[in-house]
Amino acid sequence: MKKVIAESLSSITDYQLIETERPSPGEGEILIGVAACGLGYVDSLVALGRYQVKPALPHTPGREVAGRILAVGAGIEAPRVGERVMATVNGGLAEYALAPAAEVRPIPDAMTFAEAAGFRVNYLTALHGLVDRAQLQPGETVVVFGAAGGLGAAGVQVAKRLGARVVAVASSREKRAFCQKLGADQVLDSEPDGWRERLRAACGGTAPDVVFDPVCGPLFEPAFRSLHWRGRHLILGFTGGPIPSLRVNLPLMKGAGLIGVDVRQFLEKERARGHQHLARLLSWVMEGDLKPPVGRVFPLDAFMEALEFALSGAGLGKTVVAIAEP
Repeated sequence: MKKVIAESLSSITDYQLIETERPSPGEGEILIGVAACGLGYVDSLVALGRYQVKPALPHTPGREVAGRILAVGAGIEAPRVGERVMATVNGGLAEYALAPAAEVRPIPDAMTFAEAAGFRVNYLTALHGLVDRAQLQPGETVVVFGAAGGLGAAGVQVAKRLGARVVAVASSREKRAFCQKLGADQVLDSEPDGWRERLRAACGGTAPDVVFDPVCGPLFEPAFRSLHWRGRHLILGFTGGPIPSLRVNLPLMKGAGLIGVDVRQFLEKERARGHQHLARLLSWVMEGDLKPPVGRVFPLDAFMEALEFALSGAGLGKTVVAIAEP
């Protein structure tokens, strides 16, 4: 089988596409013929050794895949060979991947492999952040930074599905048009000069209730200062560069919360609730209430370009590598 692999994490050029043996599922494992693998900003950071959690070597990038079940290991009661599934794996940039049975979910008929490959992490993060951490209420206003990226797009769509009013912040006219198609009520540029005044206008002359922030860039503090009393600023990532700081008197003066959202630890510590959230999200897909956008799609032999593109922040939606139609 073809598989992307590297023995070091110093550069994307360390990765090679090699031929290796097809794996066999062990007890409690499922072998998936990978149709598509989703790549996000964090996947590229991990591939370069820049994420806080370092992978074991040799490393194959990619955590989210979609494809078909080809074989199951011992201990799995229902043989599901041929079923279309999404899964969380270690090493998704490969023609075949092994997944623990607990991490495998059927793909709704309404969903393509490419949509499913970029769905689980971003949409679970958005729902966990908005429901569990921000306790978002219908009618509240949510400001979404990086709203054209994979996680930002999920934030826009999930917030709308939960009944919120959404102001999407994006850096270019193309990205803002994309956000409008996702359902954002208002779109806003990211030019710092006069931004708070433009935000207030976009919010109808009032203040936002929640900030959904995967960027934490130059507008981090202006956004926090703009919140309502009891506002909530969700920290979801740091794609905007150096990690910013905030004077601790500001949360006191605003009566506002600065709240971390880490879906990896959430799924480790609250697995049952994570499964409930995923079931809820997939029900929205099946009902036609949620259609995840697919970003730029690359073939497997262009994996280096795909990793660089996912890191660049230039894409609309989550980057996908198309591998095979099993």
